[in-house]
Amino acid sequence: MALARQHIAPGSVIHADEAGGWDVLHAFYNLRRINHFVAFSLNAACTNQADSYFARLRRAEWGQHYHISGRYLAAYAGEIAWREDTRRQPNGVLRQRATGAALRYPVSRVWAGYWQRG
Repeated sequence: MALARQHIAPGSVIHADEAGGWDVLHAFYNLRRINHFVAFSLNAACTNQADSYFARLRRAEWGQHYHISGRYLAAYAGEIAWREDTRRQPNGVLRQRATGAALRYPVSRVWAGYWQRG
């Protein structure tokens, strides 16, 4: 619960499925639940955005990266979130943003030579 309170703004609306792990959030947030046996979207509750994100993350591991190690999971997850958020923007705009960001920062000590590590 401490992690949720640290990262989720008060007053946020949270969409979740019927799994019992989400029950504790009812006391602190507006929690909209969806039972997938009944519907995928009902009464403004759905988990479609999360389902879409995780599907893209799985496809990225199988089709682009072939393996995502725990050491780099946060970086890969951030990349996929960026792709999900910008998927409707023109490729030229995305290329320009990515190139500009890469040129503004020095060489990463985290990523430099990562393929050489055992």
